[in-house]
Amino acid sequence: MEARGKNLTAAERRSMTVISVVELAGVLNPANITTEAIAQRMNLTQGALFRHFPNKDAIWEEVMNWVEQTLYSRIMKAIQENSHSALAALEGVFMQHVDFVLAYPGVPRVLFGELQHVETTPAKRIALDLIQRYGERIRQLLEDGKAQKEIIPGLDSKAAAILFIGTLQGLVMQSLLASDIQLMKQNAGSVFSLYLRAIRS
Repeated sequence: MEARGKNLTAAERRSMTVISVVELAGVLNPANITTEAIAQRMNLTQGALFRHFPNKDAIWEEVMNWVEQTLYSRIMKAIQENSHSALAALEGVFMQHVDFVLAYPGVPRVLFGELQHVETTPAKRIALDLIQRYGERIRQLLEDGKAQKEIIPGLDSKAAAILFIGTLQGLVMQSLLASDIQLMKQNAGSVFSLYLRAIRS
């Protein structure tokens, strides 16, 4: 990524920093991403980078804020576009998540890296909040599906929401282990079909 020179606003520079970190996370262990590496990718000095962020933790917090906002907006878009059917909305969310990871393969590495921290950093709190909000939104969709008589009436919505997110995480992990993120796209349809068979009325 090349900076456009000195005419960038502070907001633009912060946004470029986030994307640079996400791109680096696609090829490096996030724990090994240094501020020097981020600055080099942006064609900046570390001093210029720290004019926008007080420390490295602030950079990771900004990255996680971006992940939460971007992924959650995709989730809500999928739900709104499929408001006629809870099952269609669930499929839309599932495929939007897959497409998000395909577009930004560094994001799962960042997310998993933050969740592995023993201490509760600001970035980890955002990651935990995202997972909680995501799970609650899926649980509500499942309840909507019961009301629409699309989903088994006695389904444990909490467990089914955990399975939904766990299925996505499994697809991500298998793709990362195989060093082939495209496996997510190849397997997403058939995997989601199995999920539907378990919950559809």
